[in-house]
Amino acid sequence: MVGESLEPTRVRVYVTGRLTVEHGDAHLTASSLPGRQGRLALVYLVLARTRPVPRDELAGAVWSDAPPRSVDGALSAVVSKLRAGLSGLELDGGQVLATAAGCYELRLPAGAAVDVETAANSLDRAEGALRAGDLRGAWSDATVATAILRRPLLPGDDAPWLTARRADLRDRLLRAYDCLVEVWLRRGDTTLAIALARDALAIAPFRESGHRRLMRALAAAGDRAEALRVYEQCRVLLRDELGVDPSAETQAVYSELLTAS
Repeated sequence: MVGESLEPTRVRVYVTGRLTVEHGDAHLTASSLPGRQGRLALVYLVLARTRPVPRDELAGAVWSDAPPRSVDGALSAVVSKLRAGLSGLELDGGQVLATAAGCYELRLPAGAAVDVETAANSLDRAEGALRAGDLRGAWSDATVATAILRRPLLPGDDAPWLTARRADLRDRLLRAYDCLVEVWLRRGDTTLAIALARDALAIAPFRESGHRRLMRALAAAGDRAEALRVYEQCRVLLRDELGVDPSAETQAVYSELLTAS
């Protein structure tokens, strides 16, 4: 048909928020997977999709606490059901979940979009744009990264590797917030800068750079008294919880506020 797009339907994978693999009108969701083990296996393979995953490694990711007596058989059953679910998406390019030399490998079609990879790439571009003074580009990409990274990774499930990945995603989210705060400060919108700085501080209250960023945003808004209160809150928190004083960099911001006219 004239005007009809000839582009292939793109595969999209969402591991944050609601676990979903999309291909056109076909969807593979958590409810279609073999329970908790299926969710853990799929997400682990998605996050490690650039390499083959040894069988023992995948089993450890799926059963990190209490592996079944026959772990090989149990893992084979989980992988078989996962492979059946993926086959329903009618993906091109051969076997999507391949097995070779005692390893599993998720082979998504070229051009597949994975949400956490999109977030990482967007964040890198945002930080680069900010360094180059491109505020519009930095805002656009940091907003994309923030929208993705705010969503939880497999909420309700726990495993040591999930804890580590959540920490990594949290750190990326904080970097995205930092970028947005700087964008709004440079644009002169201190209201948005302050709101985002507070959001970041709520996620990581012991992160001194977050306190400094909020102090600077408040000072830019002309609220020096509130900026000084933020410093005092930081000082008390660090003293009571960690037994340390604010860093020299944080104290320098405080001194600047005290001497500002």
